[in-house]
Amino acid sequence: MIDNEQVQEIFLVLEDKLDKTVSVLQEEFATVRAGRANPHILDKIQVEAYGGTSPLNQLGNISAADARCLVISPWDKSLLKAIEKAILSSNIGLTPSNDGNVIRLVFPELTEERRKDLVKQVKRMGEDAKVAARNIRREAMDAIKKMKNNKELSEDESKASEQDVEKKIAACVEQIDKVASAKEKELLTI
Repeated sequence: MIDNEQVQEIFLVLEDKLDKTVSVLQEEFATVRAGRANPHILDKIQVEAYGGTSPLNQLGNISAADARCLVISPWDKSLLKAIEKAILSSNIGLTPSNDGNVIRLVFPELTEERRKDLVKQVKRMGEDAKVAARNIRREAMDAIKKMKNNKELSEDESKASEQDVEKKIAACVEQIDKVASAKEKELLTI
């Protein structure tokens, strides 16, 4: 890597954005329902409570009773109906059962067709992450070209920097592929 402060800054930003791209992809994969009870599927659900909206995971305890059932124990029992309504309107494909104290979410067995649909969804998410990585590469390459055009970098330094960017992008794409194939394998495992 070139010993130039501006180039090092470009690489710090590049690495940070690539790390975020992979971590966002992993968070998105955590919300994909794989037939097993996974509390992360509820992470994005907002509940109308106390005159505003709050994330479901801040209104109670969410635990896995077994491999196929989540139990939501709200700290305030008066929120049971609001939580139930939020889950129904969230379009996660689960029907809550409310017994007056807790809400249970039973995960049905996934059909082969549903598994294939989820694998397609995972592949699409992986491709979106790769597009994001390519956009990050373009930003870094543009910054390096600008420095070269402004005579802040020599021809050799800019070529070396561009090759380093390509290596980082290739490593990120490889990591995205690895994460996506692990999720696909998880979805296809019965």
